Amino acid sequence: MAGYTPLAAEHTDGESVAEERTYDHLPQQQLGDSVAGKAMTPVPITEVSPSVSKAQLDEMDVPPESGVQEREEREHAPARKRRMGSASPAAGEHEVEAPSNTSAGAAQADLVTPTATASSSTRLAGTKGGAGSVTANRSTVASSAWRKPAVTTAILLILGLLVVIGARWLRTLDGVQDFLMAYDGHAWQPEVAPDGIPPWLGWQHFLNVFFIVLIVRTGLQVRTERKPPGYWTAKKDSFFSPKGNSPKKVSLSQWLHQSLDVLWVVNGMIFVALLFVSGQWMRIVPMSWDVFPNMLSAAIQYASLDWPAENGWLHYNALQVMAYFLTVFVAAPLAVLTGVRISTWWPERAKRLTRLYPVGWARALHFPVMLYFVAFTAVHVFLVFFTGALRNLNHIYSSRDIVDWWGLAIFLVSVLVIAAAWFLTRPLFTTPIAARLGKVTK
Repeated sequence: MAGYTPLAAEHTDGESVAEERTYDHLPQQQLGDSVAGKAMTPVPITEVSPSVSKAQLDEMDVPPESGVQEREEREHAPARKRRMGSASPAAGEHEVEAPSNTSAGAAQADLVTPTATASSSTRLAGTKGGAGSVTANRSTVASSAWRKPAVTTAILLILGLLVVIGARWLRTLDGVQDFLMAYDGHAWQPEVAPDGIPPWLGWQHFLNVFFIVLIVRTGLQVRTERKPPGYWTAKKDSFFSPKGNSPKKVSLSQWLHQSLDVLWVVNGMIFVALLFVSGQWMRIVPMSWDVFPNMLSAAIQYASLDWPAENGWLHYNALQVMAYFLTVFVAAPLAVLTGVRISTWWPERAKRLTRLYPVGWARALHFPVMLYFVAFTAVHVFLVFFTGALRNLNHIYSSRDIVDWWGLAIFLVSVLVIAAAWFLTRPLFTTPIAARLGKVTK
């Protein structure tokens, strides 16, 4: 009867309550808990009888040896009555029966207890071990997070030290000294090459750094993010989805990456045009084969920490010339060509062009080009600060060949502007702009 709770019968101290009566007064769920609790109670292995008498075996319900026989007996057996309010057994589970008599129940308990105890202990140990293993895994991940950068930094420092020692040893050799005297590190440059750095070149330098930093950041986001903050679909026959292409759904990070690419390419085209109009291209394009021995000479001087005697206002050394040439006329076009192939601008109907230029090639080359820009920027900034920071910053930002603090001040302002732009490239600020140019979805 629902809501009925049986009460235990009153008895005196001398009166014993039968086990069966106790079971009758307990709800089925409490009975199961009692049996489970008895099974969970640890029993020393030494208390378990190693053998069972024949009489006890006859009184026990020994499970059949064949699974088929057990299934047949279960199918032909009458349905077992359940007490009202007790939970029905789940599929594949068997109900727990109360032992038919005290001796058989004791024998079964003695037989089952070690196994139940072992499994329960194993589960408890597994739980504790699981928590310990989770903690251990977290500590392992945390240690590996700092260990790899630390090991990499240590290896780079050791290699750098070995390079410096080797370069200094080379400069003690007579043949190397004669080589450095013959090639001071500066390749031939036409006399008509302009002197100095015009103001427009300083502004172009800032804009190039500005866009490169943000492009690298968004490019890494596109490469590493697993769950983008949102998706963007271009409008049909719009700038990001030319006529003939079906609008593609891309992540917000990829849309921002492509938008910054457009601005960087436009700025780069203006930069290259001004290079040729002003004649500044002659300062960053190798004009003679002697650039190669002078590159080696400059490398030895840099590696030995005895910087080449130079004046970048008038003449770059051979390593600088080659680095600027590769960046402007090789790396930048490669970045554009590979980026267009994996962008939404690639023409879908150009089947033959698609076969000739597989997207896998573009992806395999695009990332190393980005790494080149990162390495070039890092080395460039390092040399600017360690080969005369104030003079070099004035060359770049104030277009003057003097030593004062104005170049450094302008540089610090430019860093603040780049940091602010880094902050503003979050989805909170870019999503409204993206929504005006296409459809934004989550």
